[in-house]
Amino acid sequence: MDCCNMRCGLIAGAVFGAVVAILGGVLIPVGNSIIKGTVEKVPVIEPGTTAYDNFVAAGAGVYRQFWFFDVQNAQEVVQNGTTPVVVEKGPYTYKTRYFPKDNITFNTNDTVSFLLPVGAIFEPSMSVGPEEDKVTSLNLAVAVSEFYSLVPKVLHAVLENLIKTSNSSLFQHRTVKELLWGYDDPMLKAKLGLFYPYNGTYEGVFNVYTGKEDMSKVGIIDRWRGERSLRFWDDPYCDMINGTDASSFAPFVDKSTPLYFFSADICRSVSAGFEESKDLKGIEVYRYTLQENTLASPTINPDNRCFCRDPTTTKNCSLAGVLDISSCQNGRPIFISLPHFLYGSPSLQDGVKGLNPIRDQHYTFLDVEPTTGFTLRFAKRIQVNMMYGPSNVITLVGNTPILFLDEIWKTLLASGVAIFGVCSISYCMTRRSQSKLV
Repeated sequence: MDCCNMRCGLIAGAVFGAVVAILGGVLIPVGNSIIKGTVEKVPVIEPGTTAYDNFVAAGAGVYRQFWFFDVQNAQEVVQNGTTPVVVEKGPYTYKTRYFPKDNITFNTNDTVSFLLPVGAIFEPSMSVGPEEDKVTSLNLAVAVSEFYSLVPKVLHAVLENLIKTSNSSLFQHRTVKELLWGYDDPMLKAKLGLFYPYNGTYEGVFNVYTGKEDMSKVGIIDRWRGERSLRFWDDPYCDMINGTDASSFAPFVDKSTPLYFFSADICRSVSAGFEESKDLKGIEVYRYTLQENTLASPTINPDNRCFCRDPTTTKNCSLAGVLDISSCQNGRPIFISLPHFLYGSPSLQDGVKGLNPIRDQHYTFLDVEPTTGFTLRFAKRIQVNMMYGPSNVITLVGNTPILFLDEIWKTLLASGVAIFGVCSISYCMTRRSQSKLV
């Protein structure tokens, strides 16, 4: 009797094990399908989804922090051609993207179009001082006027007379608020500012894919300002609009594949490569960084040849670390770089004293949750520089940094965690079931 019970028990155990094994083999792919299906539904941009609610809503935590390069020896620079000495002054912090998207329209080609209202509210608690702090910086009107390639030679004398009669100089002493958002310039008799006009304006129109028909295209920009390509670089490659706006990517991110996004601030698309996995408030994220060759000279990165606009100012296109965006700034001689000319040619740093590029403080990165593709944290760091001279009034030539900004997207962390939670519950429950069955 005991032998029979033992034998029956062994047979029953074997049958049970076989059934569990079979069920495990069946349920694992079913579970994976459930995970994939759940995740793919979350990022779809359509009314009724969490992604849509976050897509429409105003950003609760997007900030722009500005650091100015305060020129310490302006008079010596103008009179003797001395190398500028600068001291970093900041941050001055503004809350941005606090308006919800406007004019949202769903189109028949699986895209949604919208306008992005922009504005800036000063945040004293996150700033080193008030907006009324003064900074000695490059005079925008004079610098533009002195960039003589912008105007015919017959007008050079007129410009030089305007500089003298208005008592203008290469440098000016103005408040942070004036330099950023605008002031009445005595020489040009017009409103000038690094970001003027800003408040009350819009970015876009953007057209992006909803992901409803093809999840791999969710968030990818189909058109910007009604066009599928840019009109700044006179080249099909450099004028491409690639990727998303960096706020999200397709789910199930592959770390071996670069992420592409378009930045209107620098008038081009860029790519970011995987660097490492990190823990962000208990969530595993993939950190992607702007690739070092993004602003490399064409001699190092031939793909950048079409971004070289002026062989003279870029030393026959051999200068690394700066991007001439004058073609999308109404001809103003503005050059974009990473803060403190990080990854730039030595001559850029040699031309200004007081710079100290530190990678951890000055590089651009994105922290992306790999299952959903949502960017939970984004630090976009850009330096604004201007070219000036020479002329009969200003004899020296230079490319002077004015400020750098650090745009921090914290709002994505709060909304991303909520969305991530929905997927995580389904994911963990399915995985737990699988582990018990195997």
